[in-house]
Amino acid sequence: MSEIYIGYTFKVSPLQPAVEILIAELGYAGFESFVENEEGVIAYIQKEEWNENILDDVYILTSDEFEITYEFEEIEQTNWNEEWEKNFNPIIVDDLVSVRAPFHDKPDIKFDLIIEPKMSFGTGHHETTHMMIQHILKNDFKGKTVLDMGCGTGVLAILAEKVGASKLDAIDIDNWCYLNSLENVERNKCNNISVYEGDVMLLKEKKYDSIIANINRNILLGDISEYAKCLNQNGTLFLSGFYNEDIPMIEEECNKHMLKLNETIQKGQWVSLKFIN
Repeated sequence: MSEIYIGYTFKVSPLQPAVEILIAELGYAGFESFVENEEGVIAYIQKEEWNENILDDVYILTSDEFEITYEFEEIEQTNWNEEWEKNFNPIIVDDLVSVRAPFHDKPDIKFDLIIEPKMSFGTGHHETTHMMIQHILKNDFKGKTVLDMGCGTGVLAILAEKVGASKLDAIDIDNWCYLNSLENVERNKCNNISVYEGDVMLLKEKKYDSIIANINRNILLGDISEYAKCLNQNGTLFLSGFYNEDIPMIEEECNKHMLKLNETIQKGQWVSLKFIN
């Protein structure tokens, strides 16, 4: 029996930064997948995680700065393929990486990643994934052990292997993301990625040269201490999933664990940070 999702279609005016804020707040509320379009965004949540008060803490809906209307409906998971095929266009990052679906034409580019996202987060379209791809391109991953925490589609782990990482773990707490990452790892003929379903508790006794975590601010703040324990000497920690104004609290938490801010990338209101130990 296929899972049932609730799909909310939000019409937003003006679009930015309202859509970015809306997606962040919906993520905190439990929505797990988003498709941006010319009018706003479509957000999906599993019916079993949904309740009639799910939007009560989505404060942007009460803002006087933006006009946001919405409607929602039940959606069979099997309808998702049609939805994302209509909305998923290939992207190019820094003229080096293409992120595309299997039905798109193959581009002439150095790193060609084939991702079938379905209900998972991480096609490269969102600013946070785009910036993490840029971090991977700018840093040396050759021969490194890597963790992709909150892997979504597995796109970041896949790219990390393509640029030379030798052993990688990809972890997500969501079963759909876990299964989707397994599919995408196989689709991209990756041989060095192990995919796991779970949370930070899986990191006991693990060690990595680099950790990639594109999640949200509150989860990151709770998990940074565990990431620090897992980093080898001269390791790198790449974080995203939060706004520019969140940098001080993220940096403060990292500093507690001897992690120093080394590089910042910003795209819109979103930021991605590199820390070193």
